[in-house]
Amino acid sequence: MKRKFTSVAAVLCGMSLLLTGCRIGNKNIVVSNILNDRQVFKIEGTVCSLKEARVYLTNYQNIYGTAYGVDLWKHDFGDDSLVKYIKAVTMEELTQVVSMDLLAQSREVALSEDELSAISEAAAEYYASLSKEENTYLEVTESDISEYYQHYALAQKLYNSLTNSVNEEVSDDEARVIEIMQIFVADSTKASDVAAKLERGDDFASVANNYNELSSIQTTVARDELPKEVEEVAFNLDNGQTSSMIQAGKGFYFIKCLNKYNEELTEANKSNIVEKREKEAFDDVYNQFVAGLNSSINKDMWDELTLDTTDGIQTDSFFEIFEKHCGEI
Repeated sequence: MKRKFTSVAAVLCGMSLLLTGCRIGNKNIVVSNILNDRQVFKIEGTVCSLKEARVYLTNYQNIYGTAYGVDLWKHDFGDDSLVKYIKAVTMEELTQVVSMDLLAQSREVALSEDELSAISEAAAEYYASLSKEENTYLEVTESDISEYYQHYALAQKLYNSLTNSVNEEVSDDEARVIEIMQIFVADSTKASDVAAKLERGDDFASVANNYNELSSIQTTVARDELPKEVEEVAFNLDNGQTSSMIQAGKGFYFIKCLNKYNEELTEANKSNIVEKREKEAFDDVYNQFVAGLNSSINKDMWDELTLDTTDGIQTDSFFEIFEKHCGEI
């Protein structure tokens, strides 16, 4: 079920950006001088504490900081871009969770006793995984971790409640992914030259190497990834068939079909289509709700907050343990 909630992060990526300097819906964000140095932001009456933010921040710094098996914290990149990225991811996730929990409360979505029990088990496991040094740094109790997991779980349950009626049936044709070679030129004279060469039987790849103005020649495409005029032609070609010149947008296209049905990629694309439907179903409710929220951020405190990337702070299992115990919420 984490897959679904992760997709929400993509859907709502604007929320943290809005909080860090722009707007939520049609409302300006207030840079607060009222929040104290233990409070990161407030949305309506709900405050995100520094302790909760630090749990997310610390886990994300260790997840992203050791991506691909490389400890990025041991490399000098000449700036603080990695720190800014980790803090942006953290703010994004937390603002989503708080906003979604407020929406859940307004819709009377609540956690069950069984779900709270699973959360308690997760909190116990994560808390036990912390070293003494990590516990001192995070300043959390097991009860704190349980509270943070409840916030996260309620957001996940809300998302699922808003998307569980989405039709998950996707036809092969709707999801179909094809393999093509393509030529695009912006100039009509060049397009005529290409058409003449292809009509006389010149090799498509050779002509493409000489004329194509796109970044790639051979590629795979699904529906809605090509201009409408091009898609209509491309998805009706048989294997080995080449289109005539197609005028679309700011130029001219030529398509050769290599495989009109890539079975493996088509199956994978079905999941993408379902996720898109879920996003649309979620957005319909969420965006309207968010537009009415008031919020403020302790920007100076957040900007000045530093990360502890020493060897003693290695915890990175907060989300993994949640998924293990609460993934079906």
